[in-house]
Amino acid sequence: MGTITQEKILDALKQIKHKDQDQNLVEKGIVSAVDVSDDMIIITMEVSPKLISFFEETRLKVEEEIEKIAGSTKVSVVLTAKKDTQKLTEKPKQAPQIQKMEIKGVKKIIAVASGKGGVGKSTVSVNLAMALSSLGLKTALFDADIYGPSLPKMMGLEDARPESVDGKHFLPIEQYGVECMSLGFMVDPASPVIWRGPMVSSAIEQLLGDASWGDIDVMVIDLPPGTGDAQLMMSQKVPLDGAIIVSTPQDIALLDAIKGLNMFHKVGTDIIGVIENMSYFVCPSCGTRSEIFGHGGAKQTAEELGEEFLGAVPLHIDIRKHADEGSPIVVSDPEAPQSKAFIAIAEKVKQAIGY
Repeated sequence: MGTITQEKILDALKQIKHKDQDQNLVEKGIVSAVDVSDDMIIITMEVSPKLISFFEETRLKVEEEIEKIAGSTKVSVVLTAKKDTQKLTEKPKQAPQIQKMEIKGVKKIIAVASGKGGVGKSTVSVNLAMALSSLGLKTALFDADIYGPSLPKMMGLEDARPESVDGKHFLPIEQYGVECMSLGFMVDPASPVIWRGPMVSSAIEQLLGDASWGDIDVMVIDLPPGTGDAQLMMSQKVPLDGAIIVSTPQDIALLDAIKGLNMFHKVGTDIIGVIENMSYFVCPSCGTRSEIFGHGGAKQTAEELGEEFLGAVPLHIDIRKHADEGSPIVVSDPEAPQSKAFIAIAEKVKQAIGY
């Protein structure tokens, strides 16, 4: 009889058809594996879950035919189920396309996101918007963090209230040459926003769509942390030109940042790059550098994932102080090393979005 080989088994399987089908089992792609050892031949046939019962007769036939050439070697034919992605007579169904919002006057939109809270995403968003403005782009800043809007505080607009031009549309509030909009303009800062997902999405859509934006080169959207309803709605319905992920170098933050990256990939949004915030701390008294949360983790993660590393921002008291005072450091002290870090990042972002 000779040694039984995988090739001999496949040749035998090519002579077997399922019922009255034209193609044999191999041509149909039903045979997914043939494993041959000294004492066992295992043939795996993969079919739709709905068709398994109909293939039992064919499974027995395969077992019988292969035993004829197997000699004393035991034969086992196994039926396994594969995902029934489409019926043979139907065309593949495409996922429904979600209608993108039209935000009049806004040429480019970028989202700033993080996988978790506490990494300084809002601070980065505000200073990035200021830096893009300093590079000559007419910039807007939209605060999409419904539960914890921080734009009014960081931009010195805590008492500001947007005006309506016609009873339906709001005028964004301009500060430091940047047009701003936030739910924080509409609610009491001390009152918690207790809304479920659909209400959050509706509020963001209304704020974005009902604002009368001027001629804007780039809008920076400060997303809430995580990968929930707000982030999903923004990535699906807002015509984003790209997303930026903010993380600290800490391992736990990087794990969550990867989740954020994957979310944008799944919905087809381009990743502009990754920013490492709180990258290191330089003591203002002695000049000693301390890497409190580690250092370089975001850069390494970006490189491993094939994403652009946009730059590192240090942990510095002046960044926090100017944010608390409502005067972002890029505006209040543009020559500071911290401001220059934001401006260097903004230059990369500007190029990435085609300016």
